[in-house]
Amino acid sequence: MKRVIVDYAKLTTDILDLLVEKYPDGYDHSDIISFKNSKGETVKAVEVSTDDTLFLVKISSQLQQTMEDYEPEEDEDNDEFDEIEVTDDFDND
Repeated sequence: MKRVIVDYAKLTTDILDLLVEKYPDGYDHSDIISFKNSKGETVKAVEVSTDDTLFLVKISSQLQQTMEDYEPEEDEDNDEFDEIEVTDDFDND
């Protein structure tokens, strides 16, 4: 399996789709991998993979914001709504 380190600035929509799918509520400490790059610098990343490639996406504040703002393309015919419970109980103090 090929391993690729990806910086925030070079994210493709395919990789961003994988990230949002794997970490829908964001990532936390247990998801972060630390390693040394060829320059001896410590790099922190999160991992997503396809059938043939393991992507290590470098963590940055821009990555977190991009994941939060990203809305994957959905079918326009999708008319599903979240269910909510409706009650007649109102607190009219």
